[in-house]
Amino acid sequence: MTKKIQVGLVGYGMAGEVFHAPLIMATSGLQLKSVVERHADWSKARYPQVTVVRSLEELLADAEIDLVVIATPNTHHFDQARQAILAGKHVVVDKPFTITGAEARELINLAGREEVLLTVFQNRRWDGGFLTVQEILAQNVLGQLVSYEAAFDRFRPEAKPNAWREEPLPGSGILYDLGAHLVDQALLLFGWPRSVTAVLQHQRPHAQTDDAFTLHLAYDSLHVTLQASMLRRQPRPHLAVHGTLGSYVKFGLDPQETALKNGRIPGEPDWGAEPAAAWGTLDTAWERLHVQGKVETLPGDYLAFYANVQAAIAHGAALAVTPEQARDVIRVLETAVQSYHEQRTLPV
Repeated sequence: MTKKIQVGLVGYGMAGEVFHAPLIMATSGLQLKSVVERHADWSKARYPQVTVVRSLEELLADAEIDLVVIATPNTHHFDQARQAILAGKHVVVDKPFTITGAEARELINLAGREEVLLTVFQNRRWDGGFLTVQEILAQNVLGQLVSYEAAFDRFRPEAKPNAWREEPLPGSGILYDLGAHLVDQALLLFGWPRSVTAVLQHQRPHAQTDDAFTLHLAYDSLHVTLQASMLRRQPRPHLAVHGTLGSYVKFGLDPQETALKNGRIPGEPDWGAEPAAAWGTLDTAWERLHVQGKVETLPGDYLAFYANVQAAIAHGAALAVTPEQARDVIRVLETAVQSYHEQRTLPV
C-alpha cells in the first residue's frame, strides 16, 4: 500500500476549519496528521486522530510531516511558507499567496532551490459556475467576446468581531480576499491584461479597510470588470459573459462553501451540484439557431485542488495552480492598489 502523504495544517480559523481540513481529510492519499492551534483544541474535537501542536516550529520539527498547509492571516503567509520550505516541506499557501510580488518571487526561488512543491489554494477555479463558463467559452457559442463581468456580493453591514480581514493591516480588506479569486479566474481565462484601473471603497461607516472594489482589466478587444461589495442585499450577476453571438448570465455563488460550513462531507453524492433555480441563462445565435434557456451548472469540485497536490507529490503530476500563476495574481493586486492611490489607469 502506498504511504499516505502526512499533512500539517497551520491555523484553524475559518480557512483551516471550513476549507482545508475537510478537503484534506476527504482526499485519497492525504492524511491530516497535525494542526497548529495556539490556544485551543478545536481540530481534535472534530478529528480525534490529529495531534494539536502549539507552534509552527513544533510542527516543522516533525520529520513525518511531508506537506505543510498555511491557513493563517495574510501577514503571516510569507514568513511561515519560507520557514516550511527551508525545513524541506512541500507547501500549500492559502490565497492570497503573499502581500507583495517580491515576496512571491522569493518563495518561488527558494522552493526551486530546496526542490519542494509550492502552490496556492485558488479553490474557486473549481466553482461550478466558473467551470461552466470555461466550457461555454471552449465551445465558442458566444462568438468573439467583448465583455466579461464577475462579482462577489454579500450583505454584511456590521463588521465581524475580531476579524483580522477588517483591520487596517497589509493584505487585509476585500480586494486581497475576494479579489484574489476573481483576478486568478480572469488571468486563467484571458491571460495577461494590458492595464488595470481600480476603485477601492470604504462603504460601511465603520470600515477600516476596503469593503468594496471595482477592477477594470483591459485587453485588446475585451473588457473585464471584477467587483465585490459587502453592502449588496440584492446582488449583481455573479458571472456575465457577452460576445458577438450572445450572452451567458448567472446569479448566485457556488454552494460548496455553504455545504462545508454546514459540515457536509466533500465528495458525497451530489457534492457541488446546484439546484435548477440557480442555473445560468444562455441566449445566443449559434449555427443558424437561436438558443435561449437555462444551462445546467457543472458540479463544483474543490477536492480537485488537493487531489492534484497529492498527485504532484506522489507521482510528479503537473500542478494545476503554479506558484508563478499565484505570483501574477499578486502583481495585478499590487497594481490595483497603486492605481487607486494614484487615481489613474496603470499598465501591468
